[in-house]
Amino acid sequence: MELDLTLEQKLVRKAARRFAEEELAPLAPVMDSTCEVPEGLVQRMGTLGYLGLQVPRSLGGAQLDAVATTVVIEEISRACAAIGLLLAVHNGVVIAPILRFGTEMQKASFIPKLASGETIGAFCLTEANAGSDAGAIQTSATRVEGGFLLNGTKSFVTNGGIAGLALVFAKTQILGKPRETTVFIVESHRKGFFRGPVEDLCGMRGNPVCSLSFEGCFVPDSNLLGEPGDGLKIGLATLENGRVGIAAQALGIAQASLEASLKYANERIQFGRPIGSFQAIQSKLAEMCVEIEASRLLTYKAARMVEKGISPSLYSAMAKLFASQVAVKAALEAVQIHGGYGYTKAYPVERYLRDAKATEIYEGTSEIQRLVIYKALNSGKSGRDPGYQGGSQ
Repeated sequence: MELDLTLEQKLVRKAARRFAEEELAPLAPVMDSTCEVPEGLVQRMGTLGYLGLQVPRSLGGAQLDAVATTVVIEEISRACAAIGLLLAVHNGVVIAPILRFGTEMQKASFIPKLASGETIGAFCLTEANAGSDAGAIQTSATRVEGGFLLNGTKSFVTNGGIAGLALVFAKTQILGKPRETTVFIVESHRKGFFRGPVEDLCGMRGNPVCSLSFEGCFVPDSNLLGEPGDGLKIGLATLENGRVGIAAQALGIAQASLEASLKYANERIQFGRPIGSFQAIQSKLAEMCVEIEASRLLTYKAARMVEKGISPSLYSAMAKLFASQVAVKAALEAVQIHGGYGYTKAYPVERYLRDAKATEIYEGTSEIQRLVIYKALNSGKSGRDPGYQGGSQ
């Protein structure tokens, strides 16, 4: 079993950490306060290749492997989880399905703009009455000459406030099948494309999450992604891989929580000595370290399966479930270790806690991950690495 990063992956980590610490970390509290992405930051990340992590070089991307991509999202999230979320969604559930299911014309038309940062992508599945039940969406696409008219509203759209392109899941009657869903590539300049106000969220405030509405929005036939009626298949396959990115994001938050706690424990004096000298604090830090490293191994394992072309369904669900739980627990312990100061904005740990909670909700709640894990085990199609000998057989 491969546990160590390659030299290239280590270099990718070093570069991502330098950018995150020097350029992104100082902006994180500002973004959390203003709910805006600073002008120029998207272009800067595009220049560094972070907006086309796995895009082939021929299309303007960095052409990194799945593990290196996971490392970048982890390091970025360690400094600013909201931007880690931007990258995870943009790369994992917008660019990836276009590369996998798109036509050559669609790839040539959309991917270079996404990889450069000229266009930011959004994934539009969730609605007011369709969250975990993806089949309950009500947004419709009606056939007209040369294309379709979209009508409906998508909720809690990550990157929505700045997205120039959205993958929109809509009900269709192309094949006449029950619950038929099709995916459309919709550019923001199209008439009938509207943005709602940015949501006043608890966490991930640096990401401009909002609703996107479509009112008679014309989309040409050439913008249909994949085959008609394949929407749910495309959505589930995309989220299956995309959850690795959310696990990496949670991992970054947890690591930041540990590092902040260790630093504070060595600086804060009580009863004449640093609080880190007390066993109660040492126990908290040790447990955080163990759980974070376990999350890292599970997340990298899922990424390696993606890289090998093996369905990561079981592992991506386990990684997302466990890493998000660890992130919440680590951030909560970080606040506790900081005491009263942890409950103020003078230290970043209160932001870590608010950001961490979101990772247990989006791209499939923890409850949904448990269902995915059970179904994978019960079906005998768990997607285990053929060389793996442990776990349930």
